[in-house]
Amino acid sequence: MQQVIGWFLKGLAMGAANVIPGVSGGTIAFITGIFERLIRGIKSFDGQALGLLLRFRFRELAAKVDFLFLFSVFAGIGVSILSLARVLEWAFTNYETLTLAFFFGLIIASVLGVGRQVGSWQFSTGANFLVGTAIAVSIAFLPPAAPDDGVFYLFLCGVAAICSMVLPGLSGSYVLLLMGNYLLVLSAISAFEVVTLLPFLAGCLVGLILFSRLLSYLFVNFKDQTVALLTGFVAGSLLIIWPWKETQYLAVSGEKAKAIGYDWHLPSMDMAFFYSIVLVLTGFGLVWVIDKKGSNNRTTI
Repeated sequence: MQQVIGWFLKGLAMGAANVIPGVSGGTIAFITGIFERLIRGIKSFDGQALGLLLRFRFRELAAKVDFLFLFSVFAGIGVSILSLARVLEWAFTNYETLTLAFFFGLIIASVLGVGRQVGSWQFSTGANFLVGTAIAVSIAFLPPAAPDDGVFYLFLCGVAAICSMVLPGLSGSYVLLLMGNYLLVLSAISAFEVVTLLPFLAGCLVGLILFSRLLSYLFVNFKDQTVALLTGFVAGSLLIIWPWKETQYLAVSGEKAKAIGYDWHLPSMDMAFFYSIVLVLTGFGLVWVIDKKGSNNRTTI
């Protein structure tokens, strides 16, 4: 039961992370040591699993797809989106710098913790780290594209959104915004516009199934290089998480808005700065403790 509660709490953290620009659920999964198991569980939904379902062999199906683990994590994500994420959204809206300072410390510790999982730092792993960092940093400077409600483009948006949600360091909603269809998809969800949602959800499903297999293959055959690349993604997200910046917002609906760009600056030496440093150290310490406790429980694909 204690293990199930732990999975649920990690799911809570994954769901809450999505309200912070630049932080993805994949980042939280990676630093808490469940990323590979999560990918393995998603990958297990295949033809054999479908056959077990159709033959009502639920116990075998549950064992094959790691049902208890996946259910616990996704239940945590769902509960977080409905509850805890609102608290973080309030904190981000009213105390943006302080909230980002906490996550900045969290991400710094994450880079160090994830980087230690690379078995051997050499030219290939170092190059992959730099590539991952460059990709994550460049995303912060990309302007949003124009909306496009074409069926194939909506399908591609679904693929890109779900893949970036899984990848540590990349925000799925932010990538969807850059592709120009964040508002379109959001309004389609609110109005339940099936014509728009079906190709998008199809893209999400296909992207999740195929991308989980790609990640599984990379972890099995090129684990150090893959972890180094993902470490770069997480490191690059520090640019978006930098607490001392002015965020440019795009109005979504009512009082809600979505970040579309940033103007970075150095902090002023005032009391707010010292509060921020305390929160940076708190976030760093929290991940350090989690990493220490989870270092002996890493799972592999």
